[in-house]
Amino acid sequence: MTSILTNNGAMVALQTLQSVNDNLTQAQNEISTGKRVGSASDNAAVWAISKTMESDIAGFEAISESLAVGEATVSVASAGAEQIVEKLTEIKELIVSAQSENVDHTKIQNDIDAKAAQVAAIIGAAQFNGANLLAADVDGNGATSLGVLASLDRVGATGTPTATEITVDTVDFETDIDLASNLTSFTNVTDAATALTEIEGFLTVAIDGAAALGSDTARLKDQGDFVSKLTDSMKMGVSSMTDTNMEEASARLKALQTQQ
Repeated sequence: MTSILTNNGAMVALQTLQSVNDNLTQAQNEISTGKRVGSASDNAAVWAISKTMESDIAGFEAISESLAVGEATVSVASAGAEQIVEKLTEIKELIVSAQSENVDHTKIQNDIDAKAAQVAAIIGAAQFNGANLLAADVDGNGATSLGVLASLDRVGATGTPTATEITVDTVDFETDIDLASNLTSFTNVTDAATALTEIEGFLTVAIDGAAALGSDTARLKDQGDFVSKLTDSMKMGVSSMTDTNMEEASARLKALQTQQ
């Protein structure tokens, strides 16, 4: 049927042009913003998932910073503990040399006193950002351990995230390796023999403490590496859901421009 009032062909052409223009605008927006799903109106389900994941990504980036600070704190304490082991070994050498009668015990004791003072200085200085894992009180507030934020665990897509920590206990060299109070001073072989037994005990404490701090340092480093890789994987996941495939969008843009 032909009508002088209604041009069906023109209406169809207009509808087609409007559809092409709408698709063209969408393609241009995707290319200019780089986002295929940039708002809830684009795809509500995908947008909601991506926003939840983006909030988790922000949390894990903060966790990475926390782990870096924690690792630095434990590394400082670990380095101090290893240095203390070396100083105690040097003190042991001096005490062994004092087991003979024909040595100057007073001079040996003076050397030992100097090294003992150095051990105390290392214990006091082995702190990072106010936390000292070689001291009896880690942070000056009575704490005996350091909690490091390590992960953010979410049960289900809508579950409440729970923060988890890695706890690093103080090795308390301040109390357990108090050479000034607990290492026998000597001026003869008998007292030197007593001091030798005592320094062996101190060495055992120092070696065990240094080993524990070394393990904690490795654990924090491994967790930091894991969180970094996890964050990258989550970013890639969000990207695959929301980002524009530029090759596809460019080809679609050219086709729509031709249609227009």
